[in-house]
Amino acid sequence: MLTARLGDSDLQITRIGLGAWAIGGEWLFGWGPQDDRDSIAVIRHAVERGINWIDTAPAYGLGHSEVIVGRALKEMPRGERPLVFTKCSLVWDEQGAMRHELSPASIRGEIEGSLRRLGLERVDLYQIHWPRWPSSPPGHDPGRFEDAWRTMSELQREGKVRWLGVSNFDVAQLEAVRAIAPVTSVQPPYSALRRDVEETLLPYCRQHGIGVIVYSPMQSGLLSGRMTRERVASLPEGDWRRRAKWFQEPFLTRGLEIAETFRAIGERQGHSPAAVAVAWVLRHPAVTGAIVGARRPAQVDEFIAAPAVHLSPEERG
Repeated sequence: MLTARLGDSDLQITRIGLGAWAIGGEWLFGWGPQDDRDSIAVIRHAVERGINWIDTAPAYGLGHSEVIVGRALKEMPRGERPLVFTKCSLVWDEQGAMRHELSPASIRGEIEGSLRRLGLERVDLYQIHWPRWPSSPPGHDPGRFEDAWRTMSELQREGKVRWLGVSNFDVAQLEAVRAIAPVTSVQPPYSALRRDVEETLLPYCRQHGIGVIVYSPMQSGLLSGRMTRERVASLPEGDWRRRAKWFQEPFLTRGLEIAETFRAIGERQGHSPAAVAVAWVLRHPAVTGAIVGARRPAQVDEFIAAPAVHLSPEERG
């Protein structure tokens, strides 16, 4: 599989990485019930198909996603293990209530927890999950992301993380942390349905040599070609997409229309709509790679060919 250098790092990553959000299982932003055996099989299959990095986070399943990634890594020969990217800034209490924390003490506690769950001595990319979490409780002060970034830079010097990145940051926030220490990558949402990052963020990253690993290129499955109105209506109660705006009108109709366009493009080349949806985000010159989630091995096979999909100038949009 084709690889690209991630920002200022020495990491050569495949154009597609495996996202471990959905394998976290049931929690506030879960995707419904998930069998851990399927999750480990997905990770193993993705690596066998050539994917060389996994993106996870402590928040996914309140630590469960990292535990499953760690179990899968333990079963692999050390030389065959993928790169591991994880995050910080979302923590939870004994009742599972989530809150946003950016204090130095919290960041240090989070990296120790992640390393323990993953079974690693260091992670390859450590990212601030959110600069400001939209669901922070009223009156709660999580601290400043600039202080978190200084602490993460210390962790890098201490050898607990190799490279530093951010997620869900805008240009002004990137400027603030770049004044403290270099930013290897940014992780924004990006799909054919959600294109706002094209206006300022992607041009800024390209200008400054910051790697971009986008998430939700299939808009959480809406552009995969497998979603229908009936399926959306029957999503399990524990699936966060039931309340997501992208699965409500007018976005639902627009997303299903785009998926059918991708289906037509794919049929001409022997590719799935999912592969075309991922190829569409990879076409942007600022995008280094795309994070694509899967819950079963067969789903990996649907999008793995994305880097080989050819899009005409008109199809590239």
